[in-house]
Amino acid sequence: MKTKAISSIFVLFAIAAGMASMAPAAFADHAEVAIGAVEESGFSQSCVETGCYTPSVATVDVGGVVTMTNTDPTGVHTFTSGTVDGFAPSPDGTFDTGVLMSGDAFEWTPTQAGEQPYYCMLHTWMVGTIIVQEAAAEEHADDHGDDHGDDKGHDDMVHEEVAEDVELMVMISDAQVMGGTQIELEFNVLHLNYDLTATQNGEVVFEEKGLHSMELIATHQIDALGSDENPIDVEVVSLGIGAPGDEDSWTGPVGQVTTAKVVPEFGTIAMMVLAVAIISIVAVTAKSRVVPRF
Repeated sequence: MKTKAISSIFVLFAIAAGMASMAPAAFADHAEVAIGAVEESGFSQSCVETGCYTPSVATVDVGGVVTMTNTDPTGVHTFTSGTVDGFAPSPDGTFDTGVLMSGDAFEWTPTQAGEQPYYCMLHTWMVGTIIVQEAAAEEHADDHGDDHGDDKGHDDMVHEEVAEDVELMVMISDAQVMGGTQIELEFNVLHLNYDLTATQNGEVVFEEKGLHSMELIATHQIDALGSDENPIDVEVVSLGIGAPGDEDSWTGPVGQVTTAKVVPEFGTIAMMVLAVAIISIVAVTAKSRVVPRF
């Protein structure tokens, strides 16, 4: 009854003054979001830790409006959907502002829920994430208020049960790269937090705690090489799914352990280097007068 009464009040206010002006604050906040670029982010990477876009993680409702503005007076930038690995960008085609001069803006309206990463094509250290959520879900949660006691909403309980029942899948692959081993982790969920440990012959050769993967793939470089006689044992322990630093809101499996024995083959990059070297030798030899002509 209480929920129905509150809903009726909202309807009356909407008729009198408009739904947008009288909707709950949290709902209105996510109907429209503005993202800018940090000043001098194109000249310095000092913004990487705190975020070169502001905010670096933004939340918007499905059907809402995301306004992307180049607020950096010192340079030009892009807002390009997709991911970037080092200097290798991978646009996904969801949106691309093109090159924005200082003060230029671009609008995007998301049509489905999910997390959308993006980056700057001109300065690949600039990355951000847009979280697109169903508007009705948050509005429903606001209607419950803080005094609902044990009468928790059915949709909320279903959401938590689904999150807890996520079957996390982690695939571990490897390759020999630059005298070490590159470990590639492939997940079936976004924003997984995890610990990664690698041991060889009983000694820890790599250990990182509290790692976070924004994407479905994460790579790590280990300064050790495995062999059939002395492989590298890799262990991935899941900590939960959610934004880094916000452990209280993490969902999904916690403590799930995935292991693999790594004996890297000759890596792709090493193969490319070898191929280039062979081609160069052949080219030089062909031009050399020392080679006898038949």
